[in-house]
Amino acid sequence: MKTAVALSGGADSLACLILLKDTGHDLLPFHARFFPTTEKDTKTQDHLRQICAELGLEFHVLDLTQDFEQTVIKPFIDSYLEGLTPNPCALCNRKIKFGLIFDRVKGLGAGFMATGHYAGTSRSGSNLSLWRGADRAKDQSYFLSMVPVNVFDRIIFPLSRMTKAEALELLKKRNITPPVRAESNEICFISDDYRKFISGKVSGRILDNPGPVKNTQGSTLGRHQGLWRYTQGQRRGLGIAHEHPLYVLGKDYKTNTLVVGSQEELMTRTCKAGRVNIHQDPSLWPEKMFVQTRYRQKAAQARVDITGDEMLVSFSRPREVSAPGQVAAVYSEQGQVLAAGIITQ
Repeated sequence: MKTAVALSGGADSLACLILLKDTGHDLLPFHARFFPTTEKDTKTQDHLRQICAELGLEFHVLDLTQDFEQTVIKPFIDSYLEGLTPNPCALCNRKIKFGLIFDRVKGLGAGFMATGHYAGTSRSGSNLSLWRGADRAKDQSYFLSMVPVNVFDRIIFPLSRMTKAEALELLKKRNITPPVRAESNEICFISDDYRKFISGKVSGRILDNPGPVKNTQGSTLGRHQGLWRYTQGQRRGLGIAHEHPLYVLGKDYKTNTLVVGSQEELMTRTCKAGRVNIHQDPSLWPEKMFVQTRYRQKAAQARVDITGDEMLVSFSRPREVSAPGQVAAVYSEQGQVLAAGIITQ
């Protein structure tokens, strides 16, 4: 049975291809196109096609530009305008990469799909689990945590036990030069400021709705330029001179007010999340758990209580407030993903 291999053009996906080729997999390499093709994109595809040809593999290109626009970009914009700080990578993994794309490659004859994610899976009897990758600096399990765990039954992560340095060394030994050298952006479709991106996409809609900026005591400190332009925890760009640094604490849409305060006021012990995706039965969870609410963040010890489709996270120590729309991922001390949800409060 064929194994489809997702090739972005970067080093990780090509190292994934080589590892599987060396272990005898029957491979079906493909490149998914998410944006209208540019000259640079064409060169990337041609380069990948050449690498595959040298390996004796047939190369495929999947056009998902319209699907990506409607499934990832549009919800991203709508969420921001509703006051959230969405995580498009988590949505893309759930809906596109391990959803629509997997369906497409199965239609091409693949029974499995491999990607260059730094994450791992494990099976114990009938129980499948998702784990952090060995390279903790590159670990991408956080972005994968909203994917239903049963999907990983047909997914292979060849880089689960490798480091980025080892992946680069593998390609160097094979004299393979990735067509895409730069590390991918956290949000692949935004190269600059998300505000500029959104403004350019919705130019026909009224975006700016100025209102007061107040502290937690109710004193007016200035004016904001539209609540959607700000996110919880933000410090820069407030345009307010104050005796101590100010941070965005929240948004009151009823009064169109941006609430700001000190770093001490930014700290919290709890957060709530909805649309919970359970990876392991909570009755089997270990006593000690850790929760991560941002990608570039160390998970912190917490208690997690799940009721229906929601979970309440209670941290052992105060930590910086997390923005609604981001993912709260629950881990065991060893790095197993136990559950995840979208932060609501």
